[in-house]
Amino acid sequence: MTTPVTTPASAPVNVSAAAPAPTTSPRTARKPARRRELGAAGALMTPFFILLVTVFLIPVGTAVWLSFFSDDQPGLGFGPERTVFVGLRSYTAVLTDPTFLSGLGTVVLYCLIYIPLMVVGALALALLLDSGVVRLRSWAQLGLFLPHAVPGIIAAVIWLYLYTPGLSPVIDLLGKADITIDFLGVHTVVPSIVNIALWSNLGYNMVVFYAALQAVPREVIEASVVDGAGPVRTALQIKTPLVRSSVVMVAMFTLIFALQLFTEPMLLSQSTPMISSRFSPSMYIYDAAFTRNNYGLAAAASVVLLVCTIALSYGVTRWTNRSDAAEEDAR
Repeated sequence: MTTPVTTPASAPVNVSAAAPAPTTSPRTARKPARRRELGAAGALMTPFFILLVTVFLIPVGTAVWLSFFSDDQPGLGFGPERTVFVGLRSYTAVLTDPTFLSGLGTVVLYCLIYIPLMVVGALALALLLDSGVVRLRSWAQLGLFLPHAVPGIIAAVIWLYLYTPGLSPVIDLLGKADITIDFLGVHTVVPSIVNIALWSNLGYNMVVFYAALQAVPREVIEASVVDGAGPVRTALQIKTPLVRSSVVMVAMFTLIFALQLFTEPMLLSQSTPMISSRFSPSMYIYDAAFTRNNYGLAAAASVVLLVCTIALSYGVTRWTNRSDAAEEDAR
C-alpha cells in the first residue's frame, strides 16, 4: 500500500521586495524638458518668422515673379493690354541700361565717402564722450542724437533750404567773405547728400558705440593707464579693438541703408538738374514703376539691387571672420 507523500506548503514570497523597482533612464527624463524648451523657443520665435515671411519673403517672391512678366499690347499698340512671360528680358534691360549702371556708380561713390566718415566720426565722438573730457555728457549725447529724431524728409527739406541760393543764410555769409559754393553743383551734389545723411545718423551710431564702450571692463583701461598709455593710445589700441564687433555691425547696417539711397536725392532733385529721376537705383525703381508703369522692369531692378546688397553684406562678414581668425592664429 502506497503512502501519500505531502509536501510542505512553500512560504509566501514578497514579490515587491524581491523585484527591483523600475527606474527611469536619464534620457527618458530629459525628453519632457527638451519638449518644453522647444515649445518655448517656438513660441518666442513665431512672431519673428511671421514678420520675416510677411515683410521680406513674400515681397521678395512677388518681385521675382513680376520680373519674369511684362505688359504687352499686340496689334501695333492698339490691341488690349495683356501680361506675357518674358523670361530674363527685364534683367537684360536693367543690366544694359546706362542710367541704371550710372546710378550704381553714384551709390558706390556715395558709399565710399559716407561709410568711412560715418563709422570714424561716430566712433570718435563715442570715444570722446567715454574719455570723460566732455562736460555735461548727458546733454552732449542728447544734442548729438536729436537730429536722428527728425524724420528724413524733414531733414532733407531743412538742408534744401540751406543749400538754395537766395534763401540760405549760409550761402549769404560765404558770399560776404567772397566764397562762392554751389552745394548742388555737379561736383558737390554727392558730398551735399552725404552731409545730410551724416547729420541725421551720426548721433544714432555714436550712441551704439558709446553703449559698447560702457561694457569694456574698467580694469583693462586702468591697467593700460598704469602701464603708461595716454588717452589717445588707450582709445586706439585698447578700447577700439574691444568694440570691433560693434564697428562691423554699424558698418554693415550703414552699407545696407546707403545702397537704398532715395529720400535725400529725391527731394533735392526739385532744385537742381544734377539729380535726375534715375540718380540712384532706388530712384530708378521708383521711376520705372510709377512714371513708366513698367512693373516688370522695376521688379527686376529691385532683385538686382537686393542681390548686390546681399553679396556686399556677405563679403563684409566673410572678411571680418577671416580677420578675426587670423588674429586668433597670431595669438
